[in-house]
Amino acid sequence: MSETQKNNPLHGIKLEQILTELVEHYGWEELAIRININCFKSDPSIRSSLKFLRTTQWARDKVEALFLETFFD
Repeated sequence: MSETQKNNPLHGIKLEQILTELVEHYGWEELAIRININCFKSDPSIRSSLKFLRTTQWARDKVEALFLETFFD
């Protein structure tokens, strides 16, 4: 299993950890500017954002891409 994931920098990192680190780094306001989704703009919370991101693949892809760009480039 680790052989198939060795080139995936997100392997083993939970979505909650990704979101938490982005919020700590950027804050909700800047995160909403970088990724234009309502769960970051209107009464944001980790819990509500996770619920949305787990059911909306395009938004999750943007969050993961920002995480990689921020912490791995």
